[in-house]
Amino acid sequence: MTSRLVALGFDAHDPPVLARFWAAALRWEVEEAAQNEVRLAPTDGTRFGIHFLAASTPKTGQNRLHLDLTTESLEDQQESVATLLELGGRHIDIGQGPEERHVVLADPEGNELCLIEPENRFLADCGRFGSITCEGTQQVGYFWSAALGWPLVWDQNEETAIRGPDGTGPLITWGGGPLTPKRGKNRLHLHIAPEEPMGQEAEVKRLISLGARRIDIGQSGVDWVIMVDPDGNEFCVLRRASED
Repeated sequence: MTSRLVALGFDAHDPPVLARFWAAALRWEVEEAAQNEVRLAPTDGTRFGIHFLAASTPKTGQNRLHLDLTTESLEDQQESVATLLELGGRHIDIGQGPEERHVVLADPEGNELCLIEPENRFLADCGRFGSITCEGTQQVGYFWSAALGWPLVWDQNEETAIRGPDGTGPLITWGGGPLTPKRGKNRLHLHIAPEEPMGQEAEVKRLISLGARRIDIGQSGVDWVIMVDPDGNEFCVLRRASED
């Protein structure tokens, strides 16, 4: 049995503002909105959503996870950059060279993203949402492949990538070591839930056997379990709807 990827979570100081930016970036729709949580629904066949959750902790350092968005043409890339700058994005330098064709931006709260050049082949059939791109070891790529039941579509030179079993939607990729030292909780994290008939606690035990561990970040009175993967990245294990 495996878990299902339910959502990508974003910690946000202002969830509505951040959600508007990412709805425009991805060309998705706002599904549900409140001051403390906003959910985006995919319009492109992606099988999970994005949840923006109110959090007061500041961003420190570069995120270990960021999104790569594809573009169809140079004009599309340029128009996308202009739109996102109008919505509060900004250009940032994370060490990219002048010869590189992708554009690196930060969203209104400083989360990094890349608008990939149209001739990129690795993400060519992924749609607008190209990948969740992560710093991470080969081991953590293997962990998430087993956790989600997503096959490896790339495994070379310690770099790994997985994709949904039907071969659609974005990739999740890991670039190998060395890792940037963690400075507090990741602002982007995965939300998963066990597939039938597995219950939450049984799935937590399975994930522990794969190399994850439970952690306490001060949560109380919640019905999800906080864990970290073998590289120390937080994720949430939700209950199935049928367990409620």
